[in-house]
Amino acid sequence: MINRRMFLGRGTLAAAGLLTGGALSRAVHAEGATPSPVVPTTAGKVRGIRLKNVFAFKGIPYGDSTEGARRFLPPVNPKSWTGVRETTLLGHRSPHGPSTLIPEVAAMDRDEPAGEDCLVLNVWAPGLGGAGKRPVIVYVHGGGYVTGSGGFLLYDGANLARTQDVVVITLNHRLNVFGYLYLAELGGEKFAHASNVGMLDLVLALEWVRDNVSAFGGDPANVTLFGQSGGAAKISALMAMPAAKGFFHRAIIESGSQVKGKTRAEATAWAEQFLQRLGLKAGQIDELQKLPVDQLVAAMASGGANPLAAFGPVVDGHTLPTNPFDPAAPEISASVPLLTGTVETEVTFFKNQELNPIDDASLRARVKQILGTADAEADRLIAAYRKGRPGIVNIDVELILASDVMFREGVLAQAERKAAQAAAPVYMYYFTWRSPVRDGKLKAFHTLELPFVFDNIDIDEAMTGAGRERYLLAERMSNAWAAFARSGNPNHKGLPNWPAFNNTQRATMIFNNECKTINDPNGKERIALRAAQTAS
Repeated sequence: MINRRMFLGRGTLAAAGLLTGGALSRAVHAEGATPSPVVPTTAGKVRGIRLKNVFAFKGIPYGDSTEGARRFLPPVNPKSWTGVRETTLLGHRSPHGPSTLIPEVAAMDRDEPAGEDCLVLNVWAPGLGGAGKRPVIVYVHGGGYVTGSGGFLLYDGANLARTQDVVVITLNHRLNVFGYLYLAELGGEKFAHASNVGMLDLVLALEWVRDNVSAFGGDPANVTLFGQSGGAAKISALMAMPAAKGFFHRAIIESGSQVKGKTRAEATAWAEQFLQRLGLKAGQIDELQKLPVDQLVAAMASGGANPLAAFGPVVDGHTLPTNPFDPAAPEISASVPLLTGTVETEVTFFKNQELNPIDDASLRARVKQILGTADAEADRLIAAYRKGRPGIVNIDVELILASDVMFREGVLAQAERKAAQAAAPVYMYYFTWRSPVRDGKLKAFHTLELPFVFDNIDIDEAMTGAGRERYLLAERMSNAWAAFARSGNPNHKGLPNWPAFNNTQRATMIFNNECKTINDPNGKERIALRAAQTAS
């Protein structure tokens, strides 16, 4: 006997190519998968599989290997191949340290092998050939700039492609020290362009989409960049990068932002510290290209360093000329419509977050710690959150406030500056649906909206639980995201009217079992929080 979740899960694993040898053959036979037609790309021909009316191609190279002499340098196109390349297996993910995911999200990680030959992408398409002209959705994975992969089950694009008639692409690119170690001012002429290479990987992937997606039934003139958390930050930066201009036409930024980049001085200082950990000096940067991957990964976190804080895009004056969204939205992407928002209790995603009830004294202490403020200011802020949410318990005040500080403030700042630009619409959402898993303690945690957007709630039951109400919300959200990808407007007949966000009405779609539009939800909390941040 096989239930629906098991059926979908096995089908996804088979499509991903993670069942090998006899296991793969049995799964493909059981699910009715067949080889896809051969599809031409600029580097050579590929063949994937067809499963339940979706064509899936995994591990297609969009760039050459970045190991050895290419380590830390800008990406180049992949080497061409002859014959037909079988693309049924996920390619390498970028090397990175141990996972810090909570179990509910870690269950979605296929944990494919890591390697420096990681410039690969995956495509799901309802049909092939140039006549399709379907919207293209390119998903950039989360994990900050240090971990993650486009191969998570969470991001599987088969259901979204099938139900919405769109082409879905996920990808891998260089992370952490391999993609964001700034060597442009330390390594002489050879490393003069060793800056933001992880971001340049994404640009190269978008070039691949422009040149190849029509063969997979997609429209290269209708590409939506879509990312969550670290992926959202990367898209924020891409919106300010001249090299990415024209390669995408809409942007979806979820639970993440990149208002400012790192300065060259900050990035150079961190690179010098990293070299010291390895016992190297500025004149020995060539040695970095010879060291084993494991040694570089271990050095990232040595000495108590926090890789999440160390890595990110650098305002280097050429690949990233200015801060992405400071003091204003980037002019080069002014015409790109934006859909953006957050979930209510983002911080319950983190392993060390307290989830149990707390008393008044603990709440005050934690608010003071979050904001670095005095007792009186903390009390005023707590009172504002309580007034706006009658009956709220102390732990929820902390979780929502911390989520606002860590995630929502940056997202709001970007939306406000994009709206002020008045060149393309902005649509704002707030996801408040709470998961029943772990006795409901995780509430609306970071990443929870993704199973609904990708229409993967059966696959992602470890995150969403098994309630029937999930299906309608998934339908509403995946329809909205696809509508936005199609036209730049997320409205559809299954939702109440969703006006564009502006800095006066601040229209926001609330996603829950009941979906509704509210102008400036929890606005008094936002005002009180910004006042407290200014005072601290």
